[in-house]
Amino acid sequence: MDGLLDLLNSRPLVEGEERDALGDPAAGRRCAREHGGDGSAVELALLRETRDVLQDVVRGRRPPTALGPLLEGVHQIPDITAGGLRWTVKTPSRARLVVELVLAWAAAEERVPGRLRPCANGECRLFLFDRSRANRARWCSMAVCGNREKARRHYERTR
Repeated sequence: MDGLLDLLNSRPLVEGEERDALGDPAAGRRCAREHGGDGSAVELALLRETRDVLQDVVRGRRPPTALGPLLEGVHQIPDITAGGLRWTVKTPSRARLVVELVLAWAAAEERVPGRLRPCANGECRLFLFDRSRANRARWCSMAVCGNREKARRHYERTR
């Protein structure tokens, strides 16, 4: 899940300026390698595309079917052993990390639907995974976005 959030949050606004961790070749290679990729130019292009599509899907701007083209050439192969059935995902090597991220999103949606969401602060581009029992987390960071939103509401009430 952390790799998925890292990807979704790889293009934040910092002091009103966009910072793209995958846009800079050296930083992008480092980021990809930290998550088991090779950091090639092809992989980084696929990661940027995947990030953009996943962000739109999580925000509800695109349907999940928009992820389909990212999974072309991917196959699941059954492996039956004495211990039971295990599935192996076969994917083109350049797309392995992308496929793992899409599968992480799908697993989150299946196991805990609605827990992966954008920050409720309209000026923030980050996403959060709500681990709270009540499923009511709204901000990527209570200290930053939550505090700003509460201060804004307080100011409007007392104005």
